[in-house]
Amino acid sequence: MKKIILIAALLMGLFSIGSFAQTSKYKCMIQMVGYEGEKAYVIISLINPKGEYEKTLSVLGPDKQWFNTLKEWYRFQSKTKENVSAVTGASVGGGDRAVRTIAIDDAKLNKGYKLRFESAVEEQKYHVKDVELDVTPEGLLKRATGTGYIRFVKLVKTQ
Repeated sequence: MKKIILIAALLMGLFSIGSFAQTSKYKCMIQMVGYEGEKAYVIISLINPKGEYEKTLSVLGPDKQWFNTLKEWYRFQSKTKENVSAVTGASVGGGDRAVRTIAIDDAKLNKGYKLRFESAVEEQKYHVKDVELDVTPEGLLKRATGTGYIRFVKLVKTQ
C-alpha cells in the first residue's frame, strides 16, 4: 500500500512540474524619433492570433488620466480591468530611448502571437501599430522600425 501511495505522489509531482509555464525575459530598447511636443506614452502588448489584446507587458507613461489617448489598448484595459501598476514606468520623450524588461510565455512562440507597440503624444496623432513583432525566436530578435513616434525597437533575450 505504501508503494502505491509513493508512486501516486511521484506521478502527481511530475505532472504538476509540467503545468508551470516557462517564460523568457527580454530586454527591450525603444528608440524614439526626434519629434516636438510632450513625452510619448507607449504600450507594449501581447496580441493573440485573432488580433485581440491578451496581456499588457509594459506601460511607458505613469499618469492614468492619459491612458485613454491610447484608444485601442484603453478599450481592452477598461473591459478587463487588468492591473498594470507593476509594469508601469516613465514616459519617453522625442529623441530619447527607454529600456524595459518584458517576460513572454514560451508557449506563445510560433503560435501566431505578436508584440504590439502603440504610441501617443498629447494633442498629436495616435499610432495603434507603431511597431509589431512576430512572437517567434527570429521575430523577437530582429530590429523593427516604427511607423510613428518610435524610430526602432530591439529586443535581446536575457535568460
